Amino acid sequence: MTTSMLSQTAQLASQSATPKPLTLSKKATVEEATKAGHKFEAMFISQMLKPMFDTLPTDGIFDGGQGEQMFRSMMVDNYAKSIAEHGNGLGLAAPVTRAMLKAQEVHA
Repeated sequence: MTTSMLSQTAQLASQSATPKPLTLSKKATVEEATKAGHKFEAMFISQMLKPMFDTLPTDGIFDGGQGEQMFRSMMVDNYAKSIAEHGNGLGLAAPVTRAMLKAQEVHA
């Protein structure tokens, strides 16, 4: 490496290490915050379901084999979205939405 390349690399590393101030480009509307709350709840449910499905075998005669193994994470994500949308889910969406809107008011 040349000296100029080393100095450029060091300069880039120092720039990425300096924290940038948090700036909000726009305030989220209530609808956007609600949608984000529901997405968070679906992601949380997916993380809770994943260990349960990881223990199921995929190599039996009536199992999906390698295809099931590859696409299982997508199936679990869709189950989680369905649980969050069609029912009460775990009740996380509303508190997360309220917290997001409250934090937005404080930082405005």
